[in-house]
Amino acid sequence: MLTDIEIAQKNEMVPIKNIAEKISVSEDSLDFYGQYKAKITMPELRKLQAKVLDEKKAGKLILVTAITPTAAGEGKSTVSIGLADGMQKIGKKAVIALREPSLGPCFGVKGGACGGGYAQVVPMEDINLHFTGDIHAISIANNLISALIDNHIQQGNELGIDPRTISWKRCVDLNDRALRNITIGMGTTIDGVPRQDHFCISVASEIMAIVCLSKSISELKERISNITIAQTYKKEYVKFGQLKCTGAIAALLKDAIRPNLVQTLEKTPAFIHGGPFANIAHGCNSINATICALATGDYVVTEAGFAADLGAEKFFDIKCRMNNLKPSACVIVATIRALKMHGGVIKADLSKENLAALEKGFENLQVHIENIKKFGVEAVVAVNKFITDSDAEIELLTKLCEKIGAKAVLSEGWEKGGEGAKELAKVVCEIADSGKSNFKPLYESNISLKEKIETLAKEIYRAERVEFDAAALKKLQKFEEAGFGSLPICMAKTQNSISHDKGAVGAPKGYTFPVRDVQLYSGAGFVVAFAGEIVQMPGLPKLPAALNIDVDDDGVIFGLF
Repeated sequence: MLTDIEIAQKNEMVPIKNIAEKISVSEDSLDFYGQYKAKITMPELRKLQAKVLDEKKAGKLILVTAITPTAAGEGKSTVSIGLADGMQKIGKKAVIALREPSLGPCFGVKGGACGGGYAQVVPMEDINLHFTGDIHAISIANNLISALIDNHIQQGNELGIDPRTISWKRCVDLNDRALRNITIGMGTTIDGVPRQDHFCISVASEIMAIVCLSKSISELKERISNITIAQTYKKEYVKFGQLKCTGAIAALLKDAIRPNLVQTLEKTPAFIHGGPFANIAHGCNSINATICALATGDYVVTEAGFAADLGAEKFFDIKCRMNNLKPSACVIVATIRALKMHGGVIKADLSKENLAALEKGFENLQVHIENIKKFGVEAVVAVNKFITDSDAEIELLTKLCEKIGAKAVLSEGWEKGGEGAKELAKVVCEIADSGKSNFKPLYESNISLKEKIETLAKEIYRAERVEFDAAALKKLQKFEEAGFGSLPICMAKTQNSISHDKGAVGAPKGYTFPVRDVQLYSGAGFVVAFAGEIVQMPGLPKLPAALNIDVDDDGVIFGLF
């Protein structure tokens, strides 16, 4: 059996200008990164934005989300790509909008973000590794802010910044737990002011969120200026704009703000841009990529990270709210293997038929279906088929979905590409065309930050009560006093459970949800709440994926999934 990278390398790509022609984007509107990757030029970006935002001529937006992840795998990106290819197979003009992969998971444990099998975006090695340099630019811009903050303090501290209150973190796009908590400025007086500092992974940085939520360089500058970096000794917030270096940061990001165009194995156009994690950031590709897709396709397939309690909720409550997006349909990806794990089966026994475990594990899927309905969006369940799935298990899952008013459709994109997703494509297009979805955010902007967190915990995570650390409550009050009470919440919690506890699989309920800290992302425009033991800098596993990756003398990479 061929690996994902072998399938991708055997595929014959067409020049990216040919892909652009399919969506009426001219060669002059592209900046080329080799033959098979390109960025949309700024004039073309403005033209596509005007079509969607001013002329209101946009395709139908379809979100792909999933059940709670397990070690068995779910395949959300694979289903997204297969679905779009399936739409092309049934004569629909589909365009994809996905996130860029982070190097952290590529060399760690989770893997890349290009799909799998015969439902992939290519060139997969480039996309999974350096791509067009967007994440590198974001990392450098983030760290320039850190350097400017420390230099300001070293050179006299005119603003009176209290170094103990600096909330801005350095970043690197790797899993490196040793950088979570560090001490800087050690040495002599010319080496800086000693203080405790921290690193986050680049895809969790506020700069990543800002790039993904900014439509223009002017908006980018405004958001960068509004970043809260620290407090003064008088307990007043300090914004980055007060350092008067906003232009320098924006200059580093002038290309990173523009979407990238690539193709699937079956030559479906795909905008891949922006890569915030969904467990510690807002988990959606850039608004610019989504707008470009909406302007050029009749149906836009996008996805949000991890399960519906994380990526989908943030897609709805943050991205859609901020940009007046109206999703037409939602796809929830599930596998019988993963549902059996939620039902208590160990990974080694997943190939054995187990109807009782499947029915028990279905509780997890049911929670996600119910949650999507709370946003007024109609959902279909895509059953990502594995060869070990028995007919009896498929029949049971179909009936369990029907019982609660949801339709389950087999998706075989991994094995068959678009041909294996034609039935799913038909069902999704029917839902999108029906106009039944009536999207609304979960909560109103005018309720308190504390109430927003409680609403998420009780309505989406099914907790009975929320327990706030005293320091977190104090910070929420200060945020509201400073005028940030209308911001949405971006919850940072484990992806491995609907709850805060990574060991609580299935559908936990009746528990206490602990909020240990909150952080103000005033540039991005949301408040991050930290629950449980979640951290912003992941670590590598005992056997990282880096052990399998190599390159030969011709520059051909292998072992990358």
